[in-house]
Formats: sequence, C-alpha cells, structure tokens
Amino acid sequence: MSTLTRLTAGDAELTIDPEHGCRIVGLRIGGTELLLQGERFGSFVMAPWAGRTADARFRNGDTVHRLPVSEHAAPHALHGTVRDVPWKTAEVTATTAAFTTALTDPWPYSGLVTQTFELTEDSLTLQLGIETLGASFPAQVGWHPWFRRSLGGADVELDFTPGWQEERGADHLPTGRRVEPTPRPWDDCFGMPGGVDLTLTWPEQLELRVTSRAEWLVIYDEPADAVCVEPQSGPPNGLNTHPRLVTPIDPLELAATWRWRRL
Repeated sequence: MSTLTRLTAGDAELTIDPEHGCRIVGLRIGGTELLLQGERFGSFVMAPWAGRTADARFRNGDTVHRLPVSEHAAPHALHGTVRDVPWKTAEVTATTAAFTTALTDPWPYSGLVTQTFELTEDSLTLQLGIETLGASFPAQVGWHPWFRRSLGGADVELDFTPGWQEERGADHLPTGRRVEPTPRPWDDCFGMPGGVDLTLTWPEQLELRVTSRAEWLVIYDEPADAVCVEPQSGPPNGLNTHPRLVTPIDPLELAATWRWRRL
C-alpha cells in the first residue's frame, strides 16, 4: 500500500513521501517533472542543521556535542538527521499538507520539526519549523531540491544577485572571508541579506522563481543532470559560526515559495 501523499491544483501535482524524510519525490507541471528522480533526490529537508558541520561537532554553551560523520562528507556531519526518517501526517487536504517528526538520537536535544505544503496552480509554499521540547539549542533549517538541469531542451539558466559569496576552503567549509561571486560551476554558499530571490529558467519551457526570507543560499550545480538551489537559515557550519538558538519561547521558522510560469 502506497504511503505517498499527493496534492493537486490545476495541472500542478506534488508528491510527498512521509515515510522517507517527508521528501518531495515529484513536482509535475502540466505533466513535466521538475525534480530529479531517485531515492536520494527530489527535495529533502535539512534540519536541525544544513550543509556540513565541521568535524561533526558543535558547541552549546560549555558543552561540546559530537554528531555522526557522513560518509559523503567525512570528517564532517552532513544535512541534519531528519531527511530519511519517517514523519507523521498531521493534516492533508486536496492542496495542503502538514507533517511532523521528533528530534531524537543522534541529535542531543529533544524537539519537534514541522513541515507544511500549500500548492496552487502556479506556486508551492513550503514552511519549516523547529521547536524545543526541553532545553534550548542552536539549529538550522533548509531545503535541498534537485532540479533537473534540462526539461528536454536547453540547460536551465540561473539569475540572482547575491551580496557576496562565502569563500570555500579546501575542506568545503566557508573560511569566513566574503568574496565576489566566482564563475560556475558551484558548490558554494551565497549571502543574500534581503532574502533569497533566484529564478531558474528552462529556455522556451518554464520559469521558476524561488523566494524566501532566508539570507543564505547554497547552489550545487556540478552534477551533469541537476542543479540544487538551497535556501538555508544559516551558512554551512552555521551551528558553530552563526548559531541561532531555539528556545521554549522562540522556535525557528522559515518559509520558501516556488512560483512558476510557462514560457
């Protein structure tokens, strides 16, 4: 029996897999799939941290915590703990859905992550939240969508105006220096102090604009078949360099909207 959740609005269809990280496994517009297919792809949640955490450890006050080292990013920890675990379905309508999952081991603090979806004929609005169920802790959230590089025609084009690019060290972590944007390809973080605003254009096919009040954007466009555009509440290694504390009275919340139009 399928556990997938499907939302539809006009000719837009969104497919979510709550059992495997509440991952978006499909977004079809007029029958055209925008996301790279496969169990690692689609679009997944990064929480309670986004990107790499240096040497798989972070500090909360005087306490240093260790996280599992990722085989894809050793010696660092990568992309949080919730992208592969089951989520619980809280509510589903024809065009909206809400899901939750608990923060548990190996994350050292108890908490709850919530993700909601709202689909219209020309947009998808995503919301993420983290709340603590006990002690305060630093956290980050973000999304990691794998957009298809081509929809059958020319490769996708990216248009955005970052305030800066985080210089990337040999360890793939920001060095702390801000530099002028370098030429593509990227596996890099950009600062957008006015909020993320980026347009993907598949020539003669579709334009998709990604907006968020998130001030950090990671772009990974090295693969031959995909481009990842990742709004994040903090930069890579942000648990250590830009900690945002989640407290009992101040949860971490972030939203992003994907809006499209045919060309």
